[in-house]
Amino acid sequence: MLGTIIFPRLKGGPVRPVLRFISLALLCCLMAQPALAVPAPMSKGELLAKSDLVALVRILAVTCTSVDKDPQSGEDLPSYRAKAELIEVIKGDEMKGNEIAITFYAIPKGILGPWTVYYYPGEMVWTHLIKKDGAYSTTWWNGRGNVIERAMITDLPTKAGKTVSLRRSRLEHPDR
Repeated sequence: MLGTIIFPRLKGGPVRPVLRFISLALLCCLMAQPALAVPAPMSKGELLAKSDLVALVRILAVTCTSVDKDPQSGEDLPSYRAKAELIEVIKGDEMKGNEIAITFYAIPKGILGPWTVYYYPGEMVWTHLIKKDGAYSTTWWNGRGNVIERAMITDLPTKAGKTVSLRRSRLEHPDR
């Protein structure tokens, strides 16, 4: 039938089964391509269960800790360490008012999906974090929640050792 649709003038004969087989094989090959998709977001319950720290944080500064060249794209990909003040803590061993480090890194521009969660100086945001090697990182790509205050600086450094930060006097706790 597919051979008849593709080649409507060929009716019957020895060519018809061959065309049907080729059409079916081609269709199977096209459908067997790997799917490029963003992994499913975690539910609020999953994020809470898998996180070591769930908190409202204010980002005080972001430092570029290193820049590595991606082997496939050749892009320079910075890694970052944000200094964050804990405004409210829902889950975790950290105390309100403490400062923590949050690590994150850039990914190649051509990759599908929001794999990296960025943090910017001046923003106050709810986030779900896991602890590893003395620093925190976002639990999952949707682990960053509602932004309470927008960032004052959105251009992050791209050279190792460079930091962007705000003057501390501008960052008073909202309850003070």
